[in-house]
Amino acid sequence: MELNYDVIVIGAGHAGCEAAHAAAQIGARTLLITMDMNKIAQMSCNPAVGGIAKGQIVREIDALGGAMGHVTDATSIQFRMLNRSKGPAMWSPRAQCDRAKFIWAWREVLENTPNLHIWQDQVRRLLTKDKVAIGVETYLGMTFKAKSIVLTAGTFLNGLMHIGRVQLPGGRCAEPPSLELSESIAQHGLRVARMKTGTPVRIDARSVDFSLMTEQPGDTEGRRFSYYEEEASPALQARAQRESCSLPQLPCWITYTNEAVHERLRAGLPDSPLYNGQIQSIGPRYCPSIETKLVTFPDKDQHQLFLEPEGTNTQEYYLNGFSSSLPINVQIEALRLIPAFRNLEIYRPGYAIEYDFFDPTQLHHSLESRIISGLYLAGQVNGTTGYEEAAGQGLVAGINAARHCTNQEPLVLKRDEAYIGVLIDDLVCKGVDEPYRMFTSRAEYRILLRQDNADARLTRTGFDMGLASSGRLHGFEKKEAAVQRIIDFADGYSVKMQDVNALLEQLGTAPLTRGCKLMELLGRPQLTIDAISPALPRLREFLDKIQERRSEIVEEAEIQIKYSGYIQREVEQAEKMHRLENIRIRGRFDYSTLQSISTEGRQKLISHDPETLAQASRIPGVSPSDINVLLVLLGR
Repeated sequence: MELNYDVIVIGAGHAGCEAAHAAAQIGARTLLITMDMNKIAQMSCNPAVGGIAKGQIVREIDALGGAMGHVTDATSIQFRMLNRSKGPAMWSPRAQCDRAKFIWAWREVLENTPNLHIWQDQVRRLLTKDKVAIGVETYLGMTFKAKSIVLTAGTFLNGLMHIGRVQLPGGRCAEPPSLELSESIAQHGLRVARMKTGTPVRIDARSVDFSLMTEQPGDTEGRRFSYYEEEASPALQARAQRESCSLPQLPCWITYTNEAVHERLRAGLPDSPLYNGQIQSIGPRYCPSIETKLVTFPDKDQHQLFLEPEGTNTQEYYLNGFSSSLPINVQIEALRLIPAFRNLEIYRPGYAIEYDFFDPTQLHHSLESRIISGLYLAGQVNGTTGYEEAAGQGLVAGINAARHCTNQEPLVLKRDEAYIGVLIDDLVCKGVDEPYRMFTSRAEYRILLRQDNADARLTRTGFDMGLASSGRLHGFEKKEAAVQRIIDFADGYSVKMQDVNALLEQLGTAPLTRGCKLMELLGRPQLTIDAISPALPRLREFLDKIQERRSEIVEEAEIQIKYSGYIQREVEQAEKMHRLENIRIRGRFDYSTLQSISTEGRQKLISHDPETLAQASRIPGVSPSDINVLLVLLGR
């Protein structure tokens, strides 16, 4: 049997859900194919969304019109704003979620999205004609044709799990791998390689002595990712109303390993797949297994562990910081040497998993394959790790797959527009030699890419793409106008010494020696708008006129006031880089003949074939002097 669609999305993980939702919302007739409809958007590792740099990505997805922020808010059981002690460029929201409710919330979104159809099956083969993707063939014997295909198969491509010396085929615990699909794509010339990731043991809370652990509560206010709750789908709004009073905010818990634990783990290293030659592929450096921590940091006598709830109606807990592929008995015996776990019982052990991925330097910035037209790749198949990184790619791939169907220009986000833009540019220009995870340090324009201003950066783009509604755009414009009114007020309001000096001394900052504008006064790190308002009746009266989203608007205005100099500097730096982004070089040089460029530079330019001079400058091995040579040859 053969059926036709505009867009087919393979896999319903975090990338696939965003891709299918976006493509269908734009208007493409979309089919989402998944092995198991009860595992849609499964959180394969810890049941949390956001974190350092990742929280910014979720806010960007929300600003563009994606659903991850809404789903997270509807199922959150703990919310925290990380890095509050640092500058606003480093603030990152993170939410612990109810794993099971997260799945069903996403399923409610997808099942109620117009133009979106779901098929439970497994894709066996990609169908192509003259290097153009035209459809897929499934194990149930179905043939689906489409103008665009989005591959988001995660760790399932030839997935192989490791627990000690035991090896089991699978894409996730108790779930089969995807066989043949990887080969059907690689036969067209796409480079494929292997990566490894892992997950920790799952613990029965009834066996834990919580009195021997440190409680880590969440924040008491500001608990949401989405800028506009009213823009959630009707199904999610109903869920939020239904469960807003029934989802308690649960704490996480902190404990530590000890030397006795380390001794037992070291004794098991000969049976570790990471050290007995069983696993050859590379795992994430920044999220190492517990055995890797012992080998890499032999002098550390303890490692911090976080015990995180999996949901409100389960005893299952996730042990963050104890990823392992050691034998089951070693994992259990070692953990029982921690006082809080002396009577430990587990649901399942930690394990490692190896899987196929495709070299992302074979992609355009639209995430379309350079080799197979109409094929888009997103998520771990591009060598990334993390739900948020996958979802961000999925959103872009879904948008561009839908736009491809109507011959529209693709959406390409710049590095100063979004962390998603940084992520995709890094993948396409630099490639990966280990699972890629987003950090704030990867972005050169961190002060521009804050979590608080993702709506200012991307709402209009989401509206132009057909994802963000006119209501959302209007709401953002109202907020933007309110922020600007506060900035204008601060710029024009004169503060007198006698009005504020007593309060300034209480707040631990020097008194004024002369009058000044409120804008200048708020530049002091010790002061906030709310802290100074008791001494300034006119300011209080002005702020009281803000009826909706007051705290969010005041915080945004305050950040712009305090960091205006830094923001302006990064804007100027970004504008300089834009000049290089506008210089297109693809097809203009035969790099093999340019002897004035370094040998490595020639090799990398031939291999990557960058679209613009700015992209060339970000390729590892292409030096500034190589870029200068190209500028000279261009007559610039």
